[in-house]
Amino acid sequence: MKHKQSIKVWDPLVRLFHWLLVTAFVVAYVTEDDFMRLHVWAGYLLIGLLVFRVLWGLVGSGHARFSDFVYPPREVLRFLKETLFFRAKRYLGHNPAGGAMIIALLLSLTMTSLTGLLTYGVEEAAGPLAPWVGGTGEAWGEAFEETHEFFANFTLLLVFIHVVGVLVESALHRENLVRAMFTGYKRAEHAKE
Repeated sequence: MKHKQSIKVWDPLVRLFHWLLVTAFVVAYVTEDDFMRLHVWAGYLLIGLLVFRVLWGLVGSGHARFSDFVYPPREVLRFLKETLFFRAKRYLGHNPAGGAMIIALLLSLTMTSLTGLLTYGVEEAAGPLAPWVGGTGEAWGEAFEETHEFFANFTLLLVFIHVVGVLVESALHRENLVRAMFTGYKRAEHAKE
């Protein structure tokens, strides 16, 4: 739904990635031990989505590229400080804190996925890493599983912070960012490109 004063920001692949990632993470998180097959397939989907996002971050559309939203730590801190005082600039793409959150989520999800594959390989002798880690012993399986659970829970914490950030940013700039992630459009005026 395009309005006269709206501009297309998020391409369809970014939006599809976002909502598929949310779905895959939720499914993987809630199926943990009880539905291992579903948990594993949700994890594989997550890995595929992560690979796609890294590639799309390098060659995708303008606001999807890392070069558009990865800022130095100094700028992230300045943006957060200005947000606390309700005077942060509006960005058409991701703001500096949002960009930092994307990187943090990608890294945490990568660690969650890698340790999940390692756990699966050791404990179930299954998955692509099984030939290298299968039979390494129960201690390794427990260590990988504990690390996997840590990163899954850490990712959940990051998601909570991300949602709070989206709500704060939406209120601060009177813009529905959740709707923008569905439609792809944001308000055109008063935006840093």
